[in-house]
Amino acid sequence: MQATLETIEILNDLIQINNDRIDGYEKALEDLRQEDNDLRALFSSMISESHEIRLALGTEVNALGGDMETSTTTSGKIYRAWMDIKAVFTGNDRHSVLANCERGEDAAQKAYNTALEDEDMPAYLRDMIVEQQQTLKRSHDKIKALRDA
Repeated sequence: MQATLETIEILNDLIQINNDRIDGYEKALEDLRQEDNDLRALFSSMISESHEIRLALGTEVNALGGDMETSTTTSGKIYRAWMDIKAVFTGNDRHSVLANCERGEDAAQKAYNTALEDEDMPAYLRDMIVEQQQTLKRSHDKIKALRDA
């Protein structure tokens, strides 16, 4: 029973990270300039990606008898507030938006690494989490490449 509660908590933490990611990319979309249509499409795709991941995680939480988390993490809220403050000083230029998005992607990778440290995680959930982390890593790498371009 304890392992199940811990698993539900871990899955809900990952749901919150994806909620943060959705909110972060929605904020980033607002910060884009008109000429950044390539980023608009990419960020919209990443929002959809996190919605799909959230749904998969939430389905597993419900199957384990838990309730799916609907909020964002505290650190996510702090991250978004910091992004707002930074925009005042640096403007909403492409590089700044991408740098902020990369920080968010780094936080998601860290959360997934922490989730995978749980030794009691059932193998089928571990496989799902690894697959999601790889998907998010590819997104991270796209953001990083665009930032460095």
